[in-house]
Amino acid sequence: MQASNTLNNGMNNTPAESWVDGKRHLWLLGMTIPLFPMLSGWFATFTSSELVWWFSPVFVYGAIPLMDWIFGGDPHNPPESIVSQLEKDNYYRLVVYAFIPLQFISLFWAMSVLTSGTLGWVGSIGLTLSIGMVSAVAFNTAHELGHKHEKLDQWLSKISLMPTAYGHFFVEHNRGHHIRVATPEDPASSRYGESYWEFLPRTMLGSLKSAWKIEATRMKGLGHSAIHWKNDNIQAWAMSVVLFAVMVAVFGWKVLPFMAAQAFFSITLFEIINYLEHYGLKRQKLEDGRYEPCQPEHSWNSNHIVTNLFLYQLQRHSDHHANPSRSFQALRHFEDVPQLPSGYAGMIPLAYITPLWRRVMDPKVKAHYGGDLSKANVQPRVARKLGLAA
Repeated sequence: MQASNTLNNGMNNTPAESWVDGKRHLWLLGMTIPLFPMLSGWFATFTSSELVWWFSPVFVYGAIPLMDWIFGGDPHNPPESIVSQLEKDNYYRLVVYAFIPLQFISLFWAMSVLTSGTLGWVGSIGLTLSIGMVSAVAFNTAHELGHKHEKLDQWLSKISLMPTAYGHFFVEHNRGHHIRVATPEDPASSRYGESYWEFLPRTMLGSLKSAWKIEATRMKGLGHSAIHWKNDNIQAWAMSVVLFAVMVAVFGWKVLPFMAAQAFFSITLFEIINYLEHYGLKRQKLEDGRYEPCQPEHSWNSNHIVTNLFLYQLQRHSDHHANPSRSFQALRHFEDVPQLPSGYAGMIPLAYITPLWRRVMDPKVKAHYGGDLSKANVQPRVARKLGLAA
């Protein structure tokens, strides 16, 4: 597959003067996710059943995939001539900004309910998972803002990661993952034959090590030790410590299990998105030993419109990795790149069940490489079984 053909396939022939963003106001849907746990609380005023506290998981894993199936894909790409104008429109940035205060309002509200002692274990688990989902989607907010160069955006990126205590994502994603994506060296790129349950500890530990090494190197270049207040990892982790301390001051020590549980669940959701975004895909090495530049075909793409509206087009991941500086509103869909059979919300449950995941996705990896798995990013154990060089 030639990169130029791939890129051309993403172009839109609509004249710039007649093009309008039909999704302009629908992007506000992304702001509604922090409201889902509180919506459960409103439902609870009408019933004594604690099942209402499970509204968020049911909506995310059930309603969104169903709506993706009903409404299908999004055929609209912005014309290249209008991208600069789209990037300068502050409306889109404000839509992303608005998520953050709602995220923290929802978090404090949820912790007040969870520590009140009014919920049984069914409701407590449901609400904890619900607020964990909000924190997981906040990774997407951090992702969008972390790619910007403005200091405000970068600080807001770190702030949105505070509830997860996973602030090293700010460093690793931008200066680690984007450099090594779709290679065996990238802890955030899953391998053909690797289950999500194998991938999760590998990526969590590998990303942490990579982020620390990246910042330690940067600090050394500035003449500082790795443990320095200018270290972005230390800044982000310190912000999480402050948030958790505030939670204890407000709600007491009993809040910590709930904070820890929602943080861990949010991390597992974030990493399952990483798992499905690059599964088995690999950049090939050039004659000089370096990897070829990242192209759209090195990421799994999904153009299901409903999930894209909730996630600021994160699913147009092929264009994002080929053009990481593009804002979400300017990302394009490409037809001739690897395509997921469903939106992220539908793929997550599939990834939990390894036999089903491999039954669906392994043939797609094979087809993409014309049956030649030596070109794929293969789990070493599986590579040895297949007689491939590990």
